[in-house]
Amino acid sequence: MKYNFDEIIPRRGTNSYKWDSSDDADVLPMWVADMDFRTAPPVVEALKKRVEHGIFGYVRVPDAYFEAVTGWFARRHAWPIAKEWIIYTTGVVPALSAVIKALTIPGDKVIVQTPVYNCFFSSIRNNGCEMVANPLLYRNGTYQIDFADLELKAADPQVKVLLLCNPHNPAGRVWTKQELTRIGEICIRNDVWIVADEIHCELVFPGHNYIPFASISEEFLIHSVTCTSPSKAFNLAGLQIANIISADMDIRLKIDKAININEVCDVNPFGVEALIAAYNDGEEWLEELKHYLFANYNYLRAYFDEYLSKFPVMALEGTYLVWVDCSALKQSSEEIVKTLLEKEKLRVNGGSLYGDAGEGFIRINIACPRQRLMDGLERLRRTWK
Repeated sequence: MKYNFDEIIPRRGTNSYKWDSSDDADVLPMWVADMDFRTAPPVVEALKKRVEHGIFGYVRVPDAYFEAVTGWFARRHAWPIAKEWIIYTTGVVPALSAVIKALTIPGDKVIVQTPVYNCFFSSIRNNGCEMVANPLLYRNGTYQIDFADLELKAADPQVKVLLLCNPHNPAGRVWTKQELTRIGEICIRNDVWIVADEIHCELVFPGHNYIPFASISEEFLIHSVTCTSPSKAFNLAGLQIANIISADMDIRLKIDKAININEVCDVNPFGVEALIAAYNDGEEWLEELKHYLFANYNYLRAYFDEYLSKFPVMALEGTYLVWVDCSALKQSSEEIVKTLLEKEKLRVNGGSLYGDAGEGFIRINIACPRQRLMDGLERLRRTWK
């Protein structure tokens, strides 16, 4: 490989949220969704050049930014996006909050497919809306959509939005065109907007294909809003840059107003430069990263099969977040997380964070050098032996 993903990079002392300076020095964090890899070299070079300029005031987002976004999605995902459809903001979570604010009024209902990214819950709650769960069906080591339940929930006239996680965090699913089509048909028939969080869209593994929801048809495009960012694929979360994509001008005006109400309209100049560099010159690095992540997953899967076979590992189609069924322990997710931290100084996410459907599960971040992954797995084994 051209890039060294095995390099162990010290994170303590860098004010990293993941490597909290308050943690014991021996705590191994395999929780929050960022990576323990240096980003793509073209991104580093672009940021060095920006630093050398020495002036860090407000930024006017250039045409090159929009060209990078549209070029990337057209080239990699056959999705032609018009420049005017793009609204930039500081992150996908602020984007989701602004879109919900634009599409609902307090008291409206929003569907989520649990277990799901925990910030969906706060984005709904903070806009005065009610969360409606459409729990995924857990079958044969993976998850499926309960379409009968979705039909029932979407028929409620108070339901205005479905938050779609594609690829899905933490279930690891990359929804197929057939599944996305059925979601869209149900929602559109019931006048429910689809808001797609597609932040993990680049992290898809062999045998699976990410399909932008809005790319499926003109009808789906008009009835949806898509939120994207290079932050997960290129490890740029701290630079705070994301995009909201909507083909409906009236909806864009409402979203723009909501962004200004939420005061997340200005972006980081480093985020702008990083996105341009990542989308224009980071593709080779990204492909090698995906090979490494998938090898990490296969290593973890084999390790569980040999040493921890009582704990089913979900098939990982996309993301670098592995979902593990720990129900054999007959403990709550909170108790499992606490035990791992106290006994082996291993920090993971408890499944209940992602809704009631996640109780008894944990989420493990495998976006780290193989040596660090091996360390984490040994800690799991010692705890659960």
